[in-house]
Amino acid sequence: MSEDHSKNSVFLVGRVSGEAEEKELPSGDKVVEFRIVVARDDREGYDTFDIAVWKSILRKRALSLDEEEWLEVKGVLRRRFWRQGPGVASRWQVEGRELNRI
Repeated sequence: MSEDHSKNSVFLVGRVSGEAEEKELPSGDKVVEFRIVVARDDREGYDTFDIAVWKSILRKRALSLDEEEWLEVKGVLRRRFWRQGPGVASRWQVEGRELNRI
């Protein structure tokens, strides 16, 4: 078997967009979700990224963020799946593992 060189690493710097929201899942786990907006390097416009944080200390930090606050996010990219109607829906989300105010 050949060596695996896979890497899933995300590093974003942007501004917080909207309020963070805490959710409790059917499993009892809690997650805080919020968005950051990042300017595009190569052209006009912005990209909006959904961020989810699971660790207690990061959930508290995320809930204290202010709109338009500059933030550095380090994490990994995840695809989330859930049942919707008769089928399955999905979306991409950054799982934040570090949040640092700038």
